[in-house]
Amino acid sequence: MFLAIDCGNTNTLFAVHDGDGWRAEWRTATHSTRTADEHAVWLSQIMAMHGLAFSDISACVISTVVPQALFNLRNLSRRYLGAEPLIIGEAGVELGVEVRIPRPQEAGADRLVNALGAKAKYEGALLLIDSGTATTFDVVSADGAFEGGVIAPGINLSVKALHEAAARLPRIEIRQPEKAIGKDTVAAMQSGIFWGYVELIDGLTERIKAEYDSPMTVIATGGVASLFDGASRSIDHFDPDITIRGLYEVWKLNSGGVR
Repeated sequence: MFLAIDCGNTNTLFAVHDGDGWRAEWRTATHSTRTADEHAVWLSQIMAMHGLAFSDISACVISTVVPQALFNLRNLSRRYLGAEPLIIGEAGVELGVEVRIPRPQEAGADRLVNALGAKAKYEGALLLIDSGTATTFDVVSADGAFEGGVIAPGINLSVKALHEAAARLPRIEIRQPEKAIGKDTVAAMQSGIFWGYVELIDGLTERIKAEYDSPMTVIATGGVASLFDGASRSIDHFDPDITIRGLYEVWKLNSGGVR
C-alpha cells in the first residue's frame, strides 16, 4: 500500500491507497513542530480504526508547502514505514507536467501535482480552483501543461484579518447567508465573506476564460471548496481528491506503480 501526505498551511492530509483505490483518508491540523513520533502515535491509532497498520505500507509520497514540517514527515516515513519517501519538488522526482511560463521554477510543486491529478480524470483544458490558505486558479492546457494562473488570499485568511484588524468585529463562522443584506453585524460579515468569495471565484473565472479564449472545464478542490457548492455559477465539478490523485500519479511515474 501507498501513503500520500499533503501538508498544507492549515491542515495535513494523510491518505492510503491499496493499488486499486483509496482505502481511507484523514486530516489533522498542521503543526510544523510536530515530531515524527507524535505523528506516528496519532496515525497508528486512526489507521487501526480502519484495520490498517504501518506494516501494510510500503511507499510514501510527501507534498508540503510548509518547509519546517518536512524533516519530521520524512522521518515518519523512514522510521515507522521503513520507506524512503518521494518528496515533491526535490531533485530527481519527476512530475510529468510541462510548465509553460517564463520562469518554470516559480510554479509551485503543489500546483503541478494538482494539474497532474486533474488530467488523470478530466479531458480538455481545465481551470483548477484550489481553496485553502490561499485561493489559487490554475490553467491546465488540453495536453496537460501548466500555463499559469492567479493567487488570491484564502477565505479563512480574510475572516481572520477582518477580525484582527477591526476591534469590534467578531470571528465568524463561514456559511451561506439567507440574504445578501445583513440585518446585524454577523450576518453582514457572513454575506461579505461568503458572497464576496463567490463573486471572486465567478469574476476571475469569467475573466480567465475570456483571456484564454478556449473552452475550459472548471474544477474546485481544497478544504473549503464545498462551501460554494450550488452558490457559484461557474464551477462545473467539486473534486476533493485532485491532490492525492496527483500524488498517486507521481508515485506511478517515478516507481512504476505501487509496490
